[in-house]
Amino acid sequence: MQEAILIIGGASLDTIVQLDDLPQPVPQTIWPRRSYRALGSTGAGKALNLVGLEQRVTLHTLLGRDEAGRTIQDALEATGLTLLVEETDAPTEQHVNLMDPHGRRISLFVQPPAAPDRVDWAAVRAAMTRCPLVVVNILDYARPALELARNSGTPIWTDLHDYDGRNPHHRTFIDAADVIFLSSDNLPDYRAFMRAQMDQGKSMVVCTHGSQGATLLDRDGRWLEQPAFAVPQVVDTNGAGDAFFSGFLYGHLRGDSPARCLQLAAACGALAVQSTGLARETLSPATLDAVIAGYR
Repeated sequence: MQEAILIIGGASLDTIVQLDDLPQPVPQTIWPRRSYRALGSTGAGKALNLVGLEQRVTLHTLLGRDEAGRTIQDALEATGLTLLVEETDAPTEQHVNLMDPHGRRISLFVQPPAAPDRVDWAAVRAAMTRCPLVVVNILDYARPALELARNSGTPIWTDLHDYDGRNPHHRTFIDAADVIFLSSDNLPDYRAFMRAQMDQGKSMVVCTHGSQGATLLDRDGRWLEQPAFAVPQVVDTNGAGDAFFSGFLYGHLRGDSPARCLQLAAACGALAVQSTGLARETLSPATLDAVIAGYR
């Protein structure tokens, strides 16, 4: 039986507010086009997409002892993944995301991520003995998982999101990771960063550029470019990066080439932005293949 992928960190309950334009910094009353609640955050996004791609997943996350935490737990467990919950005295993480029709976002962390003084890592330590790799997301509480993974010899994948090349928060994750994903949103000279990481011994670095596609650099010095797949309508870009990551990881676990993994990633991202959830409801290996086939 395929061993479960282990994901550390990131589940929230979000309110998505869709606007005609992002608000200007002046007093005003705004009538949204639409608003709704949905699961959010990077761990849940990766987990839901990987489950849709028929992968076994174990997700460790923090949840408060509140209604939002129960809502998240019920929704995640309903997918069949294995959920390891550390209950916190702090409330469950919640965001309000203001979105415009182009996918631009302002995220308000109305309830920030919890930062417990102590986390019981026993279940994670046990899961690491069986998983092919661990995805450690860039939350403060997840830092001890980096050392656990290094001690167990488990490869570490991390997602730096919109890293700017300077923020010290990311440094321990960068240093520990074998594979790095990030966005070029705040990193214009992303190729220099990618080269520097490969010089530090990384196995691979992948940088996404939103609607402009993605770039990969591997340990053989090969640069690969992948265009984004056009979609008929962008519904919600929340989770698109996590979907891209998941599509790539799905291909990697199958032993696909980096070029094929990039195609799968782009297809998964394209499906995600056409959904109000973190993963497209119809996501499956077959739907990824169909998206790719449609662009040949």
